[in-house]
Amino acid sequence: MTDNNIASRDSQWREELRKAMPAKERTAIPRVKMPELDPAYRITTFTEEVNQGLSAEQAVTEATRCLDCPDPTCTKGCPVSIDIPAFIKNVQRGRNDLALEVLRNTSALPAVCGRVCPQERQCESKCIYNRMGKQPVAIGYIERFAADTAGSEPVNAQPVEPNGIKIAVAGSGPSGLSFAADMAARGFDVTVFEALHEIGGVLKYGIPEFRLPNAIVDREIQGLQAAGVKFVVDTIIGKTISIDNLRERGFKGIFVASGAGLPRFMGIPGENLIGVMSSNEYLTRINLMGAGREGFDTPVAHGKVVAVIGGGNTAMDSSRTARRMGAEKVYIVYRRSEAEMPARVEEVKHAKEEGIELMTLSNPVEYLGDEKGRVTAMKVQRMELGEPDESGRRSPVPIPGAVDTVPVDMVIVSVGVSPNPIIPNSVDGLDISRRGTIVINDDTMQSSIGDLYAGGDIVRGGATVILAMGDGRRAAAGMAAALIP
Repeated sequence: MTDNNIASRDSQWREELRKAMPAKERTAIPRVKMPELDPAYRITTFTEEVNQGLSAEQAVTEATRCLDCPDPTCTKGCPVSIDIPAFIKNVQRGRNDLALEVLRNTSALPAVCGRVCPQERQCESKCIYNRMGKQPVAIGYIERFAADTAGSEPVNAQPVEPNGIKIAVAGSGPSGLSFAADMAARGFDVTVFEALHEIGGVLKYGIPEFRLPNAIVDREIQGLQAAGVKFVVDTIIGKTISIDNLRERGFKGIFVASGAGLPRFMGIPGENLIGVMSSNEYLTRINLMGAGREGFDTPVAHGKVVAVIGGGNTAMDSSRTARRMGAEKVYIVYRRSEAEMPARVEEVKHAKEEGIELMTLSNPVEYLGDEKGRVTAMKVQRMELGEPDESGRRSPVPIPGAVDTVPVDMVIVSVGVSPNPIIPNSVDGLDISRRGTIVINDDTMQSSIGDLYAGGDIVRGGATVILAMGDGRRAAAGMAAALIP
């Protein structure tokens, strides 16, 4: 646990920081701008991060903007309840090591979250600066700075007395890793089983290195290994080993975090043409298996004119990856307007800077092919926005007769994913929803099977990294309470 003097707002050092500058001066400081690679250069590299990170001077200045509110609403916007003012103020006083300790008290992956979490819709959206008509404190940028500069090991970590209770985790994505970290901190003997040959789940196969370098993910995993978490790769629970086999091996609790790796398609004519693929396949071949890069033999389709269907972060990742793979023209085809895109604003900005064209208020209705079965064009229905749907976004409505034919030689479909069905289909008596997700108790994350808990995409059908991590933390608390009343 974090030393109260490190985090408490009543600590003398925090009182001194608040008195050092009037609030009026703090609020006059402009929000920091993240240093970025030049777009013309960055489309030539897969592995160099676009966002370069803050300097120490930038981080301290941005941390100084934080008003250290007595009732910090930013923390209420964080799915894992990070004590945001505490870590920010430690950065301000130059104690990045203590900032990381505060972060690790509730987050297993601060260097990851600082890069890929949608802070603008969570913690930063709750910042008091928004009420002043000013830009919020750059919480994510400061989190990344603290995690990157302070290293991977928790500061002053206290040895935990093992309790000898074995726990299994299915999947090494953000939910599984967060759960594993919290259970290890409670003294449980945790083993994470990963279906692929690399640990990290969607953090490795789904997010390109120009946004989240593998070295950052590996560093976070090494911290978990140092805390005693064991990892087993190339193991598919439900296939390689069953839930009953795990019980026979002495595992007293099982956390299912197997994700949503089943791609969805639209069910329109031409989806079986050569050159039409899911974003899951495309990104996995390139991110995890090195397709298109020197030293790797993994095949992957190439296109000169590429259409990416969808408006989420995965669509942005796919389009930007296609650009780096040599595509001359890349369209993002989305049925609503840019304002309704679920992708992060920063990701849309980066995509446009890299030459990606947004074809909004457009929806493909058919793909056309040549005599060899290769995609050559798509028919696109033009749309207009109607009344809001259940999500609050205005529903797209077809404009009668407004159908265009657009030449393309490759299509990447990124319209969502469905839960991985292997574990749900392999456990008798497990309560499954109509969407194929595991039904759980929202408070404890416990399923209809007493020793089986679940979280992340296998429960939500699609979640951000931080929401999945929140599920993992909640499941760890629920399972620990059940096993050690």
